[in-house]
Amino acid sequence: MTLADAERGMTLLRRAAEAAEAATGPRAEIIHGVLVLAPRLTGKQAGIINNLYDQLRLTLPERLRLFQVASVPMPGDPDDYTTPDLLVCDAGFADSDDWLADPGDVELVVEVVSKGNSTKDTRELVGWYADAGIPAYLLIDPRNGSWTLCTLPRDGEFQARRHGLYGEDAELSGLGVKITTEGLARYDK
Repeated sequence: MTLADAERGMTLLRRAAEAAEAATGPRAEIIHGVLVLAPRLTGKQAGIINNLYDQLRLTLPERLRLFQVASVPMPGDPDDYTTPDLLVCDAGFADSDDWLADPGDVELVVEVVSKGNSTKDTRELVGWYADAGIPAYLLIDPRNGSWTLCTLPRDGEFQARRHGLYGEDAELSGLGVKITTEGLARYDK
């Protein structure tokens, strides 16, 4: 397969992702060349995302802005992209007509683990965000009431990870922000 053939294939995959999203409603993503449809949000998951949004929106430095339903591509490959639950990047993205934020402008992505598709958030995206060079990935897990902050991406892996339980604050030292996890919802068993 030539590079041109591979590029056409990804373009077809991207078209398929956009068609699937338009037809079904859930977010479509292409992660390492694989089309993934995100499950619909549950009320608890949406509530957690809203809680985190409210906390971050009020505390971010002025140069940064918080976005929901914004996507970030793999550097150099706009046909490989993901749409985190929350994305913190350069405030200038708010003036862009593009739907993909420049990965070099992204400071933090936040994912709340889906009840039915936890492998995507806990395994696949950890490596993807590290490969993309995203400085910080905060993973909230309502299955067990925990959080993980991954930082310092290098060679496709995050070099630092901090874990905590609900009730323990997640300090995002690179942003000068603290996330309070007390009271975040947990999934029913």
